[in-house]
Amino acid sequence: MPLTEPHDDRTSPEEPVVGAPGAGEEPSTTVEPEPTLPEPVRQRIVTLTAAVLPGLPADEVPVPLRRVAKFAPNRRARLGAPVIAAQLTADPLFRQRVTARVLADAGDLGAAVVEGTAPAAADPVEVAALAYLARPRGWRELIDASGEAVRAEADSAVVAELVREAEQRATRAEHDRAVARVEAEKLRDELARVREELGQLREEARQLARTLRETQARERKASELLATERGRAARAAADADAELRRARARLAEAEAAAGVARASAKEARSVDDARLWLLLETIGQAAVGLRRELALDPVDALPADFVADAFADQPGAAPAGAATRARDTDDPARLDQLLALPRAHLVVDGYNVTKRGFGEMSLEQQRKRLITGLGGIAAQTGDEVTVVFDGAERIHGLPPAPRGVRVLFSRKGETADELIRRLVRAEPAGRPVVVVSSDREVADGVRRHGAYPLGADSLLRRLARS
Repeated sequence: MPLTEPHDDRTSPEEPVVGAPGAGEEPSTTVEPEPTLPEPVRQRIVTLTAAVLPGLPADEVPVPLRRVAKFAPNRRARLGAPVIAAQLTADPLFRQRVTARVLADAGDLGAAVVEGTAPAAADPVEVAALAYLARPRGWRELIDASGEAVRAEADSAVVAELVREAEQRATRAEHDRAVARVEAEKLRDELARVREELGQLREEARQLARTLRETQARERKASELLATERGRAARAAADADAELRRARARLAEAEAAAGVARASAKEARSVDDARLWLLLETIGQAAVGLRRELALDPVDALPADFVADAFADQPGAAPAGAATRARDTDDPARLDQLLALPRAHLVVDGYNVTKRGFGEMSLEQQRKRLITGLGGIAAQTGDEVTVVFDGAERIHGLPPAPRGVRVLFSRKGETADELIRRLVRAEPAGRPVVVVSSDREVADGVRRHGAYPLGADSLLRRLARS
């Protein structure tokens, strides 16, 4: 293919002019088109020109190629190929200058090409490239011969490629035949196995069919039994409806009798209430007379106050060992019932309750939260409330206790459990004393003295509800 689009070119001095004039004729100049160059020849011409381009003086390098001459050698032929080809075609003087440098570098091969001959062992592409640049006599034939040689090499390469592909296809075919034989053997084995499995499946199908027939027979029997049972159930339902109607009739009679009984009981209760009121009035007047006769004045201190004065003056460090825990009852409703009794006294094992309910807080926060909650209970019920803590050391700066709440700390050498038992023993017989602690020893001890032990959870639930 041509280097660029065909351009007109003057014939070189070395090449005879086609159609030269005879004797007596005026000489004329004939312009021939550029020959069609094989692609390898075109690339070799550009490579040779790019190699000698930096060696030319700057004024001999065409303006379009001056920037290309500054490229790196590997980029010069690749990026400047179009511009180099165009200048070689359009500028014969530039081509002659390049040819002089190229022929000098080619040596004997260049001299042979200038003489119009080419060694048999020479590369036809190199010969065609030098012939295009030097343009000796018969240079077009050298280029055509090079094209034929290049095409012959290409055809040989194509034939070799076809032969190689045919050999590869033959190899693959042989391999495929071997694979097919192996697969055929596998398929025959698989067919034998499938036939064996098919025989097993047929036998299983026969067994399943036999089982299905037996199951259908059982199902028919079950359907018959179900129909029979449904009839019996219908009869039983009818009997039950009749019995229900009779029971409703008896219930109506019983309700009528109960109404009569309630009326009679109400009249009897009115008489009993009158008698009970008269008895309580008599007891109250007798109590007033007895208090007057014994000259008993109202007291300012309660029994628990005397225990507090005697045993909690000097709180100190003496924590008790871990006690066995037990729950007597954790029902807050039971606690409400006991606190509703007249003049009830609520005694609370402080740390036993706080460590069970909010042990993640500091001891100070535990005490404050429990005392505040007990103040609410004392305000709601009007009962006497005492909370007892183990005294590790004297605690200063305690906030004032709420109205109706007594706060005690055990003294050195004594535990809160012992102080609770002393408080219970100090109360008069018959007064309701409620002790809140999940310690089994405390619960058993106060129960022997007539107190009501309750678990810590009952108080915690009562506080959570407040």
